[in-house]
Amino acid sequence: MLKQVALIALMGMSASAMAGQWQVKVGGSVVAPTEDTAVAGVGVVQADNEYAFTPSVEYFFNDNISTELLLAAPISHDVTLDGVNAVKIKHLPPTLTVKYNFKNSTGFTPYIGVGGTAFVAWDESERGPLTGTDVKVKEDFGFAGQVGFNFKPADAKNWGVFADVRYAQISPEVTVKAGDTTVAQFDLDIDPLVYTIGYSYKF
Repeated sequence: MLKQVALIALMGMSASAMAGQWQVKVGGSVVAPTEDTAVAGVGVVQADNEYAFTPSVEYFFNDNISTELLLAAPISHDVTLDGVNAVKIKHLPPTLTVKYNFKNSTGFTPYIGVGGTAFVAWDESERGPLTGTDVKVKEDFGFAGQVGFNFKPADAKNWGVFADVRYAQISPEVTVKAGDTTVAQFDLDIDPLVYTIGYSYKF
């Protein structure tokens, strides 16, 4: 399904490529989960903060409307159980937002965006209290929001700098098994805020 959505999005953007402009953004992010999960009979489960390399591609339909696709490298979260490392989860977080850019006569352009995000499970490895069990994490989809700004210095032709904050509503289902027995099954509430700063280049 993700491949189909990506293909449709790329086809749509390619069809109108002559009408607007492309922008490539390269940034570094702090991914900060805002929730934890209390699992009955198990304890409190929580994902930790992580750093990530977060490039993205943006297409401008006009001066105000654009769409941005976040193409982050795989992100790893150490997940704790009652404060003790229990499992490492690696995932991809493709996120697509439609943005409104508050274009003005200065080089400072604030923007807001809304869209959707996905949690694509990449790998899981058990440790500590979950050693000897089998942990599986499902894919998940959710709402995404974005607010930030792009700044292009007066003497810069195409380059600029940007900073933004994203919110992603993500709660993937986690299943913990010991042999053929399901020990626990729950939604891991992550719902991260993603703080990003970096460089932009507009074609």
